[in-house]
Amino acid sequence: MPLSEHEQRMLEQMERALYAEDPKFASALQGSGLRTYTRRRVYQAVAGFLVGIALLMAGMVAQLIWVSVVGFLVMLGCAVLAVTGWRKAPKPGEQPAGAPQARRQGRPKRSMMDRIEQRWQRRRDEQGH
Repeated sequence: MPLSEHEQRMLEQMERALYAEDPKFASALQGSGLRTYTRRRVYQAVAGFLVGIALLMAGMVAQLIWVSVVGFLVMLGCAVLAVTGWRKAPKPGEQPAGAPQARRQGRPKRSMMDRIEQRWQRRRDEQGH
């Protein structure tokens, strides 16, 4: 569920206050923590994928179909986690998407539901409700 405009403004104010109060600490939290987290998540997904292959092979050798199916599902889930984690990981030296500078540079992307809600609110305001 996306944040409302009020919540986004509050979050931006808190981020600016953090940067103003302790810029060294804020920059330390900014990129490396997210990069480390996503890298660890990708490694865990790769390890899970290997476990899924082992389960798949064990199920085939033991002729237990359900073990093979579980192994395949583990492989599939871990592959999805690895790919999504890899895509979301910021490059070294790159600002993560949540940084205040990145938000100010361009118009933020809004989901389709956000646009629909804004149109609905505008219509209600125009009608005087």
